[in-house]
Amino acid sequence: MTSMTAPLTLSPAAAKRIHAIAEMEGRPLMLRLAVEGGGCSGFQYLFDLVETSEPDDHRIELDGAVALVDDISVALVKGSQIDFVDELAGAEFRVRNPNAKSSCGCGVSFSI
Repeated sequence: MTSMTAPLTLSPAAAKRIHAIAEMEGRPLMLRLAVEGGGCSGFQYLFDLVETSEPDDHRIELDGAVALVDDISVALVKGSQIDFVDELAGAEFRVRNPNAKSSCGCGVSFSI
């Protein structure tokens, strides 16, 4: 597992939500962020909740909450913040990516 000097951060809202989900599940969980080709803008964000990390994962922590990003994906989200928003339209983890040149209306896919 790679430790890194924060090219990616967690917002307080995301950290709080990761803790809440882990508490509801009754087990320690980490949020995994990955980027893969696809979506309507070229790349798409994928989120998952996991109990273990992989050897090539970068670990991002805030207030004891942990997010993981694989070595390949981290290059596409460098400088981003993983946030959690709870709006009238729904609640979701969201990536605020300064590298994205454009994104789709739902915010799940982007282009660089």
